[in-house]
Amino acid sequence: MPGPGKMKGIARPQNGKKTFLRLLSYLTEHPVMLTCAFVALAFSASASVLGTYMLKPLFNSIAEMFQSGVTSMRPLLGTVLTLVAIYLCGAAGTFVSNFLLMRLSTGILEKVRVQMFTKMQRLPLRYFDSRTHGEIMSLYSNDTDTLRETLSNSLPQLLTSTITLIGVFGMMLVLSPLLTLLVVVVFFLMMLIIKNIGSKSSKYFKARQEALAQANGYAEELLEGQREVKVFCREDASVTRFAELSENLRFASTQAMTYAMILMPIMGNLSYVLYAACAAAGAGLTIAGMMDIGTIAAYLQYTKQFSNPVTMISQQFSGILNSLAGAERIFNLIDAEPETDEGDIEIAYVVKHEDGSLTENETFTGEWAWKVPQEDGSFRLEEVHGDVRFTNVFFAYTEGHDVLKDITMWAKPGQKLAFVGSTGAGKTTITNLINRFYDIRSGEVTLDGYDIRRFRKDALRRSMAMVLQDTHLFTGTVRENIRYGRLDATDEEIVEAAKLANAHNFIRHLPQGYDTVLTADGTNLSQGQRQLIAIARAAVSDAAILILDEATSSIDTRTEALIEKGMDRLMKGRTVFVIAHRLSTVRNANAIIVLENGKIIERGDHDDLLEQKGKYYQLYTGMFELN
Repeated sequence: MPGPGKMKGIARPQNGKKTFLRLLSYLTEHPVMLTCAFVALAFSASASVLGTYMLKPLFNSIAEMFQSGVTSMRPLLGTVLTLVAIYLCGAAGTFVSNFLLMRLSTGILEKVRVQMFTKMQRLPLRYFDSRTHGEIMSLYSNDTDTLRETLSNSLPQLLTSTITLIGVFGMMLVLSPLLTLLVVVVFFLMMLIIKNIGSKSSKYFKARQEALAQANGYAEELLEGQREVKVFCREDASVTRFAELSENLRFASTQAMTYAMILMPIMGNLSYVLYAACAAAGAGLTIAGMMDIGTIAAYLQYTKQFSNPVTMISQQFSGILNSLAGAERIFNLIDAEPETDEGDIEIAYVVKHEDGSLTENETFTGEWAWKVPQEDGSFRLEEVHGDVRFTNVFFAYTEGHDVLKDITMWAKPGQKLAFVGSTGAGKTTITNLINRFYDIRSGEVTLDGYDIRRFRKDALRRSMAMVLQDTHLFTGTVRENIRYGRLDATDEEIVEAAKLANAHNFIRHLPQGYDTVLTADGTNLSQGQRQLIAIARAAVSDAAILILDEATSSIDTRTEALIEKGMDRLMKGRTVFVIAHRLSTVRNANAIIVLENGKIIERGDHDDLLEQKGKYYQLYTGMFELN
């Protein structure tokens, strides 16, 4: 982020007009409510303008009474009551417009938040890999707050001020075209000032939103990484970095608010100058007999009313610029390219009969089948086996930097395939391609004989269960976290899955057993316990393919030995992909694939690879360390 002396490079929103029109499109989705609100706003503004005009007959009547010597106030009663009625109607219009616009704005914000969250669920992992969590959360907090302020306050004020300005200017022309020329000159002076200050203000509002997102993102990362910060004694460095980000935010905020707030005193002083000039000129015209006392009184009041909406418009202009910067970021998320899904093969629960035929079932049966579409529009059921094959696969996260190079491998149904190799060799990348978190650059990946792109992504991922090194638990009970693997799982199936993962014993000793509430990503459990729950979550899904990415990395060797039999039961009959640095965990794999720099350099079972005395032999005997 640039320092205070380098803020000039911050640009305006790329298309402010398009963003503003898109905001208005949300309002036009409620035409009846919007029309009623607009009529009420116009009624409120018109009442203010008309009420001021009533000062003319009122003051002229008072002047005539003094000249004629009449002391009774009865002749004024009708005019006063009319004035009261006008202002009461204006107050009612203000109340109705505010009520309707508040309902509109809160409804629109709800829709925007739902659209954001819905789109977020459909975005590819690449989107989240390139942004901090703080930046994304800033859209839900800071940017939606500015949007709320615009919809509920800035836009209504802008409409009211515009209507008032037009009405006041029209009445001023009616009362005195000559004095209105003076007002027009001052008005153009105001416009020049607003344009100059507004152009400077817009870039700093954009800079403030960017700086706020960066500061929030950094703070959230540090909150999640407090353990690492303390382990490596990076507290001072973290404070220094956050101070730099805070200084950028302070500078951008100061500049933005300075230019926004400076408009009020400038416009206020110009309005006083205009009022004084109109009063002097009006007095001269009245003395010359070209204007009556009621006209000058009403005109001077209009002079004040003319300056106020101009000032309000200038102020709301700064606020709207601020919200446009935030709205553009929100719409960028809503318009982000979603994860494509061109597949047509679905998955279903089935009942397998003695003759081998399959029948689709609505509830869980423990058997899965692919629903392969036919030309006549029907579906053919084919049992899910878990046969995975890679053929000449190339892949790169960044164009021109291949992570996987000409990978050809296979895992037959029920086989356990293990990947070993140095960090960055491409082990986790292979599993990311199997479940299509990313798509290959060239080559072919097939599942049960079909190109993996033919499967609908939700069907593909339902056929797989994953246990990752970095376990994430959701706020909720232990039971709910295990059930996350399959939402229709019964309580008995959850307990059975926990026993399979050897998690049942420690769970039943928790304060409320399976109903113990986990918070803050399960920090009230040990890392090993969290990973056991993740294994149970994979077990309850009963998927045909199992991916274990350092699944036992946070479990001590004693616990690992205890769950080894349970893991064997979990893996029985399934195609299993295992990534492990502990070579003792992969010895019983049907095939071990050794990766180096994105290429397969060795393949075979444990005994075969030891006989080859290559890289695996070096790793196993300790002659070469994984790094």
